[in-house]
Amino acid sequence: MSYFTYDKAVVEKAQETIDTMVIPQGALGKMEEQLIKLYKAWNQLHQEIKAKHYIFAASNGVAKTGVVSYPSNISYWQAQLMVEGKATISRFCQTNAIPYQVVDVGIDSKKAVGLDYKVARGTANFLEEPAMTRDEFEKAVAAGRACVQQAKADGYNLLSFGEMGIGNTTTSSAVLSFITDAKAEDIVGYGANKRSPEVIARKIEALRYAHEMYGKGIQNVEEALICVGGFDLAALYGAMRACADSRLPFVIDGFITAVAFAAAVQMDERVAHMAFPSHWSREPGMKAALALGYIEEHDVLLRLDLALGEGTGAVFEVVLLRSFVDAMWQEARMGELIEALSDTDV
Repeated sequence: MSYFTYDKAVVEKAQETIDTMVIPQGALGKMEEQLIKLYKAWNQLHQEIKAKHYIFAASNGVAKTGVVSYPSNISYWQAQLMVEGKATISRFCQTNAIPYQVVDVGIDSKKAVGLDYKVARGTANFLEEPAMTRDEFEKAVAAGRACVQQAKADGYNLLSFGEMGIGNTTTSSAVLSFITDAKAEDIVGYGANKRSPEVIARKIEALRYAHEMYGKGIQNVEEALICVGGFDLAALYGAMRACADSRLPFVIDGFITAVAFAAAVQMDERVAHMAFPSHWSREPGMKAALALGYIEEHDVLLRLDLALGEGTGAVFEVVLLRSFVDAMWQEARMGELIEALSDTDV
């Protein structure tokens, strides 16, 4: 068991700073809770947020079996657009002055797209064999860890995570089905597909078949990731665990990152203290994934009905946190206002 500790003096100073802002006490609502959680995570009194966004990209072998209605090579082209600054996440990050990197941990292409941590040209089809070997899993985990360690060394104090990989709502649902007691029909959603009963039926059948193949062999979270996961999920899992080691808080995006978070918390509960939810994904498995990390629906601030991935929702949470941290330290104090009000010459 990993235990989370923090300096009470740091949190008391953060609370005092919030309490003396020129606002009615409690007016920040849920944001006040998030600010205090942020200072517990940092365990020091940062007065500004220096954020970076990572998108872990990989191809998934199961995508070739009909669980998605898009060609699997879209993963390559979309990741390339991100690198070129022409994708939705690219524009969101650039608009809000958030540096970002695409991390290729397994795109099916000869050359790497973005930062090269390519483990292989996509995972195997988990309906035929385990998605990856133990060695491949460890390499993907190490890639996530390396990104976090570099960000820490570069002076960033908040990370946000996204992903890119056609078929990864299927891999995420499969992993979640092995680490919870949830039924397939309760956690499977449409992902980026058009809403149709056929999509759901194919995904549910894939999960049931996976349980027939691996059910008795999967004994822990990492075995679930190896058998039915993706390189993007493994890298996110590694990154989130590294965040706990480095006391570097991070923002969860949608369903895929929530599943990686759920997996990481099972191995190290300190991860839950570093994690900030951003938006409530419309994937039905979102609730089960976040619950494993002690995050309830009322803790999630944004309702955007997104199903885009890439970290598009996470960026908005970064903007919120950055805005409130700046206001917390830079605006006038209540004592100054009281003094001004007592000035009869005004």
